[in-house]
Amino acid sequence: MNAPSELNHEEVLRVKLEVLRREHRDLDEAIAAMHDRGTGDELAMKRLKKRKLSLKDAISRIEDELTPDIIA
Repeated sequence: MNAPSELNHEEVLRVKLEVLRREHRDLDEAIAAMHDRGTGDELAMKRLKKRKLSLKDAISRIEDELTPDIIA
């Protein structure tokens, strides 16, 4: 198969974006499960929420980079 050996910058960003979105979704589910069961301690819950927020920021930065600036 003649697949290119390297991805261009935009393709790399799109793959990274999908990975971050998946991790963000997984954290959201984990936080909800901990909350529903009442099994999570406050510190663990805060750490997960902080990581989720960090992922959201990273997702936003990549989306901004992938979206071209349009001057109106």
